[in-house]
Amino acid sequence: MSQLIQPIDYKALLDTKQTEQGIKLIKDFFQQNLSTELRLRRVTAPLFVLKGLGINDDLNGVERAVTFPIKDLGDAKAEVVHSLAKWKRLTLAEYNIEPGYGVYTDMNAIRADEELDNIHSLYVDQWDWESVIKPEQRSVKYLHEVVERIYAAILRTEYLTCETYPQIKPFLPEKIHFIHSEDLLQMYPDKAPHEREDAICKAYGAVFIGGIGGKLSNGEKHDGRAPDYDDWSTIGEDGRMGLNGDILIWYPVLGRSLELSSMGIRVDKAALLRQLKEENQEEREQLFFHRQLMEGHLPLSIGGGIGQSRLCMVMLHKAHIGEIQASIWPDDMRQQCEALGMPLI
Repeated sequence: MSQLIQPIDYKALLDTKQTEQGIKLIKDFFQQNLSTELRLRRVTAPLFVLKGLGINDDLNGVERAVTFPIKDLGDAKAEVVHSLAKWKRLTLAEYNIEPGYGVYTDMNAIRADEELDNIHSLYVDQWDWESVIKPEQRSVKYLHEVVERIYAAILRTEYLTCETYPQIKPFLPEKIHFIHSEDLLQMYPDKAPHEREDAICKAYGAVFIGGIGGKLSNGEKHDGRAPDYDDWSTIGEDGRMGLNGDILIWYPVLGRSLELSSMGIRVDKAALLRQLKEENQEEREQLFFHRQLMEGHLPLSIGGGIGQSRLCMVMLHKAHIGEIQASIWPDDMRQQCEALGMPLI
């Protein structure tokens, strides 16, 4: 069984009925706030895409997508999406979305290789969003502005949740702290990436860690990223530009940091070619999505994903994501969670 965090003296603050009502309240309120903050229009998204077009998210490049043959397409293979990182950018072009506006959708994925624990499930649900930007907005300054707007929506959601359920007390800080992954490494050179995340999140409460995907000064990555959507560039006057990153918080229920969102300014042609070369994946230049980008058919954009179940888990102070969503769990994990007072749906 994957490692299970066992919170000390955990007691669910809401019963099953209140939890289900709270999930709907949070999802409805947050997505409306996100849409208003970033001027996003809701669109319908696919559960699966054709294999071999380069549209599916490759995550770290090792996770297996769930695949199946399509009878009426000569058994051509379809893949259940890992995320909609690249599909959204194609949609921006197809819908001819103007700069300053974007789209969001409910993304449902299956990640069969996920290691199951308190915060990782086979089932992933998130709000995927993408906005068209102007060339001058491909900057750290603009990235941080968008992060602050998303975090403001999270804070408003926490306020509503606590007003609705007074037994839940707010804990998120008013402001989010920004740091580049290289600076974080320099602060904690003897710690592993997840330990560095814990340390900085415990110190500030909410943190955006930038520049994730490229190699740091120790020759390692803070975390993996597919090379063909986020621009993890380290090109800048200080050598630490970083046009992508993660929103993390310190989660006292589990006593650890917790990622709520992965996001960033997307690659332009130059960044795409550079990152594919860095990762020895130049063969991807021939795929449909990559050709569309290199030939100038796709707009410049910024986008990301925000975990729905994780956000609900945090807002409702739950200790296991299985208290929020229905999924498959090992029998021994279910039994252990039941004994710890966190029954899984």
